[in-house]
This record gives sequence, C-alpha cells and structure tokens, in this order.
Amino acid sequence: MRWRVRLGYPVAAIFLVLARPIPHSILAGGIVAAFGLLVRAAASGHLRKDEQLATTGPYASTRNPLYLGSAFLAAGFIIAGDTLWAGLIVGLYFAVFYFAVIRDEEADLRKRFGAAFEQYAARTPSFFPGFRAPKGEGPRETTSASSFSWAQYRRNREYQALLGTIAGLGVVWLRMWIHTRVGY
Repeated sequence: MRWRVRLGYPVAAIFLVLARPIPHSILAGGIVAAFGLLVRAAASGHLRKDEQLATTGPYASTRNPLYLGSAFLAAGFIIAGDTLWAGLIVGLYFAVFYFAVIRDEEADLRKRFGAAFEQYAARTPSFFPGFRAPKGEGPRETTSASSFSWAQYRRNREYQALLGTIAGLGVVWLRMWIHTRVGY
C-alpha cells in the first residue's frame, strides 16, 4: 500500500485540472471536510499506536474512524471541486486504496491482539458507525486512559491533516480565482 501516497499526488493534480470550483462549492466542501477533521481529531486523541487496541471514543462506533474521517475529507474536496469527473476520480482512488489499507491493517491487528481484536471486531462495525451497544452488552466503561488526550492528538501528528486541508482548500480557492481571471 506504499503506492497509496505516490498515486495520491497525480490524482490530486488531475483533480485540480478538472475542478471547476465556485464559492458555494468550496464553502459546502469545507464544511464537510471540517466534519472529517473533527472525526479524525477525536479518533487520534484515543489512538495509542503500537501500544494498545483502540476501542474507546470514535473507536467504539467504528473500527476505522480515521479512515471514516478521511472519507469525509475526500467528500469535502469532491464537493469543493464541483465537477463529476474530478469527483469520480477521487472517489475511486479512495475506495480502491482505503479498502485495501483497512483489510491489511485489520489483518495486522488480528495478529497482534488476537482474541481481543476478534471480540472488538464482532461488536464494532468496520467502517460505517454503529451507535447502539449490541444485545447483552452494557455501557462501555470510561477511564482516564480511555478519554480523549490532546497530547495523544499531538503525538499522532493529526494537526498535519488540519494544515493539509487548509492548504488544499486554499489551492482549490486559487484554482477558482485563476479561472475567474484567465478563464478555462
């Protein structure tokens, strides 16, 4: 899956060439992207990579909240670009690569955490959130170790997603501005 990032650059370039943003599409896309950033931020504040299986916060509703947040980020950029072809390319890229990434990461988690991951996977949806506790399971216990941590957010460098989104929406805005000055 190392190709995910490498292929992301040409996909982004093609997106920008095809994009036909307008102020309303950028605003609407920015709102959707902001929701994605919130999901990712909430998840990263609960994720202790290589230390423990994350099952609290957003991880109690979906096994892949970071990728769910990324899906909202992608949807935000699709909306901001305001063109079907650019949206299809970004959507296809996301679907192909993230399906494979999720599959690979979950195989690794199964190896590392065994029965604990299997129990977690049995009660928690893979991607689309579930918001009800399964029958026979009471409310989840919350401890200080399972609460959101700004230090963990910083350790996971999730602020980079915020900076990248701001920069990306700035480039989309620039694309719109260039269009209004020189045309397509």
